[in-house]
Order: sequence, then C-alpha cells, then structure tokens
Amino acid sequence: MSNRPSNPRPMTAQQIEDAARSDSDAHPLTPEDLRRMRRTPRAKLIRRSLGLTQEEFATRYEIPIGTLRDWEQGRTEPDQPARAYLKIIARDPEGVRKALGAKYG
Repeated sequence: MSNRPSNPRPMTAQQIEDAARSDSDAHPLTPEDLRRMRRTPRAKLIRRSLGLTQEEFATRYEIPIGTLRDWEQGRTEPDQPARAYLKIIARDPEGVRKALGAKYG
C-alpha cells in the first residue's frame, strides 16, 4: 500500500494566482525590487557551465582576465562584438577552442 497522496486536482491559472497572492511569504516583485536586483552576467553563466575558473576561461578564449572580471562583477558590460563572441562560445565552446588553435588547456 502506498502512502503517496492522490493526484492533486488541476488548478486554473486564476486559482494558482489567487493561491500565490494569499501566501504572505510570496509577494510579487515591485519595479523598485527589479531595479535593485543584480542579474548574473552572461559571461559568468557560460564560464560556470563549462566548469572553468576565470583564469582558465580567459586564457582559453583569449579574453583579458581583467575584462572578464569586470563583466562578471558588473563593473562593465560586454560590447556588441563581445556579446556575439560569448554567444558563439556558449553554442560551440570546442569549436571556438579549435578555431583559436587549441593551444590552451
């Protein structure tokens, strides 16, 4: 005999929203909340998904370490060409590594 509860009844979108709004711990974010929240920079997400340290990522993809740190810490934003390069790294990290000559670990 299983102690698992039976399948819950499906809820409508309105019921879900009403339940969420009635939860005192679940307040919707205000525009002010969104302005002060920091997003994780894309470079950091890509680097972490590859399991690389900042130094390894910077060396492998020929990005100055100071530039990478500035991006990751939100001091500066990558310009459009750098964003395009990061997108290519995210889609094909080994292809970029090979294109650069695979001279880096």
